[in-house]
Amino acid sequence: MPEEEAVTDNRPGPNSSEPDQTNRNDTYADRHLERKYGAVWDFYRKHKTSLWYIFRSILLAGYLAIVIAACALNFHRALPLFVITVAAIFFVVWDHFMAKYEHQIEELLSPGRRLLDSHWSWLKWVIWSSLILGVVFWLIFDTAKLGQQQLVSFGGLIMFVILMFLFSKHPTKVRWRPVFGGIGLQFLLGLIILRTGPGFMAFQWLGKQVQTFLEHTDAGASFVFGENYTDHYLAFKFLPMLVFFTAVMSMLYYLGLMQWIIRKIGWLMLVTMGSSPVESVVAAGGIFVGYTESPKLVRPYIQHATKSELHAVMTTGFATMAGDVLGIYISFGISPVHLLSTLIMSAPMSLAVAKLFWPETETPKTTIRDAMKMEMGDSRNLLEAASHGASSCIFLVTHIAVNMIAFLALLSFVNAALSWFGNMFDYPQLSFEMICSYIFMPVSFMMGVDWQDCFMVAKLIGYKTFLTELVAYERLSELMSLRKEAGPKFVDGVQQYMSIRSETIATYALCGFGRPDALGLAIKTLTLIAFFRRDDITAVAVRALIAGIISSFMMGCIAGILSSTPVDINCHHTLENAFASGLPLNTTDVVSCCQSLLKRYCILDHNLFISIINLKIRPKDPFCLFLNFITLTLFKYENLCGNSNCLSF
Repeated sequence: MPEEEAVTDNRPGPNSSEPDQTNRNDTYADRHLERKYGAVWDFYRKHKTSLWYIFRSILLAGYLAIVIAACALNFHRALPLFVITVAAIFFVVWDHFMAKYEHQIEELLSPGRRLLDSHWSWLKWVIWSSLILGVVFWLIFDTAKLGQQQLVSFGGLIMFVILMFLFSKHPTKVRWRPVFGGIGLQFLLGLIILRTGPGFMAFQWLGKQVQTFLEHTDAGASFVFGENYTDHYLAFKFLPMLVFFTAVMSMLYYLGLMQWIIRKIGWLMLVTMGSSPVESVVAAGGIFVGYTESPKLVRPYIQHATKSELHAVMTTGFATMAGDVLGIYISFGISPVHLLSTLIMSAPMSLAVAKLFWPETETPKTTIRDAMKMEMGDSRNLLEAASHGASSCIFLVTHIAVNMIAFLALLSFVNAALSWFGNMFDYPQLSFEMICSYIFMPVSFMMGVDWQDCFMVAKLIGYKTFLTELVAYERLSELMSLRKEAGPKFVDGVQQYMSIRSETIATYALCGFGRPDALGLAIKTLTLIAFFRRDDITAVAVRALIAGIISSFMMGCIAGILSSTPVDINCHHTLENAFASGLPLNTTDVVSCCQSLLKRYCILDHNLFISIINLKIRPKDPFCLFLNFITLTLFKYENLCGNSNCLSF
């Protein structure tokens, strides 16, 4: 049939075995690859530890080669990288060494410890007497060198300690080791930072690096808000810094680097001050994160904390200035050196004040090993950690923005109301700032502020205590700008700016979050962590706020003791007697006064200077003679200006 003839014959032919052979070859190849993959995977699992050591060794060798090459090319330029590398290697080796030989070291040192304990009854008096005599002699020589203002600051520090002791919760239970240990540790840190050349240069370099780091925020801000984002400086310049900083901190927490640093700082305070592990870790964490985040580092142990520990946890939050707002203050124009030193020095001082105002009467249950086991983040990778950090900052950014709007508006209203009320008594100058100035003037004076500047510093303290430290630092930056412009110090009898010493003390005294509106947020944070301790948290909150505020004042006292800022130059007297008898003795003061005067007369330009030098202007004109004197003086001592052109300001 035709239909049957049309049917195709599907029986295997002579060449029909080729597809089957291809499939068998493919199957054999797949199985071969699978066996090879399994062998490689088995080898990796068997030698996983060794392979990771080899990989890390290769990376470490490559990094060290880069460091050595950088040092060989330009050691001065590579010095920061070299110091960071050496410090990191030291701490890594130290951790490995202590983890392996900790028990052997304790056994080796146990005879010396027993000997020290047996003679501690009389040895402690020798140590305390030596320290007191050292401080007395240091103050004598330092006062002879710098003046009596340091003594005023020291007297203020003693006064605050006595007041805190008299109003302590348990005055008879005070343990003085944490108190004097915290003050001494802060004094030592301040001495290294503010009085030694290497320490000051190190923090100066670190401040510049922080500024450079925070400037990278501009890339994101300009993309989101446009090229004219600086027209709204606070909203689109400062607040994005918080987002950037928080995102980076979240990434460092994911990597475990921040926990490692906090453990080191907490261990240092625990050993030197004798504070409890929970207090030490939270105080160390307060250097980097805010008062709502630092208690979360020891979240599982807050519920077992004693009342004194709860009080210390809240005090350190109110007294320390977290790193996430550091960029805002630096952008205001505040000295990065003083801000960074405040950031570090505030932690031991806050613990000292906390243990003085509410001494420990119970036995802490948390051990050092428990407290050092800080919680890790919930992120699964580095990018997710950055995203979570940026998202978690939304509340902080909005909190700062709405508080700035509310408090500045409220300040304007209060000033208007007070002026209206004062006008009834022919005193329309009455304002919130003036009331704060009279309230805090004694505090400013006891911190060592110059008497004529006490009114202005007291005003800043009032802003910080009753409004927000952001407003206080913003006002301080305005005063610093006026001083740098070298304008008249008094206009219509009103002082326009302060001395450098007063600005330094104010920078330290304004640190911390100690203000009434932060009290509720701190209580809410701790209550969410340990709800059944709500009554205890509320009971210690007000005292913790007071202790945090006083801690900032004591920080100002330490700054006043250690401040060695130059005294303001009396330019009128300096220029009047500059060449009365030959060459002036202090040419640096002459150049500084000339620069200051030239900055005031901004109408001058380079052509006028050339004309003065060539005496092309009428020499009998008194103003021209005065400018001629200044210009020739600058050119005569141009080597003191640091470059070949003294007229470049």
